[in-house]
Amino acid sequence: MINRLFTPAMYHGRDKQKVFFEGWYYKIISAGQNQRWAVIPGISHHPDPERAHSFIQVLDGMTSTVEYHRFPFEAFHASSTNFKIQIDRNSFYSQGFSLNLLGENQHIQGDLVFGKLRPWPVSLFSPGVMGPYRFAPFLQTYHGVLSLDHEIMGSLKINGVEVDFGGGRGYVEKDWGKTFPRAYIWMQSNHFPENGVTLTASVATIPWLTGWFRGFLVGFVAHGTLYRFTTYLGSKITRLSVNDQYVIWNLQGSRKSDPGKEFQAYYLEIKAERGRGGLLLSPELDGMTPRILESLTGEIEVTLSGLAKDGQDREIIYQGRGSCAGLEAAGSLEEIAELDEVEE
Repeated sequence: MINRLFTPAMYHGRDKQKVFFEGWYYKIISAGQNQRWAVIPGISHHPDPERAHSFIQVLDGMTSTVEYHRFPFEAFHASSTNFKIQIDRNSFYSQGFSLNLLGENQHIQGDLVFGKLRPWPVSLFSPGVMGPYRFAPFLQTYHGVLSLDHEIMGSLKINGVEVDFGGGRGYVEKDWGKTFPRAYIWMQSNHFPENGVTLTASVATIPWLTGWFRGFLVGFVAHGTLYRFTTYLGSKITRLSVNDQYVIWNLQGSRKSDPGKEFQAYYLEIKAERGRGGLLLSPELDGMTPRILESLTGEIEVTLSGLAKDGQDREIIYQGRGSCAGLEAAGSLEEIAELDEVEE
């Protein structure tokens, strides 16, 4: 139990008997960015044996097509000591995966290896991206960021065509719990003009005791530093607006996170352009249901700035545009954002 608490990547559903899901999200982008894929292995627990199963969901981000490879529940196996899962003849772990998918409409075989992973830091009082909220036992969804950015080596044979991912970039995260939030926005890119710059950001309805609140987790890496804007660190959303084409999201944080500067406040301004997407299945109380329209063709403009101690001027720390962006906006978004309030 303790090992799982401080190792977000590990399988958390070993003792679950009721409705429960767990899924790992591998985003892989080739060096030329003409191959953009998401591979999502997972498991869906359900009291109804007909609905309980394991799966590997594959999104082709260039064609916006999705294949859902369904396997028996018993085809899923997970290590009890570290992060390694097996679904039929497919293996997944922190440093890569091995695929042998022979579906009716999709064949994918091959091995990818990851190098120079950058996981979200884990500490005694903050075991991952969720911080102290990770200790709450009643949340409907838990989230982990396993690698903000890493190198890819290897190739995959996709429907008979050899696809080289060598020199590409990847990202890995995961979710587990009972069901996805009632409303949420998620975005991610690690394809900025400079290597090592990466953004992951999510905001959602979070049930809490007798009500709910708008919780958010944002991490932006620039110049080797992870800047964190999160609910539990006291950061604030100053604007969140959504329409069919854009998401505008502005945040303010006060925690000092750059050891080389003396700023009294940090500001992150995001403008994300939504691309075309494929329909992914998401976990609901009645099982896996088509709900999420996800894109891998989005674009995200980011400006990170800091307010000097004298409170007079803001200094731009980083400004750039990320491509190959993953972007999802689902559910009753009016609960967490202003709709149709985006100036294009």
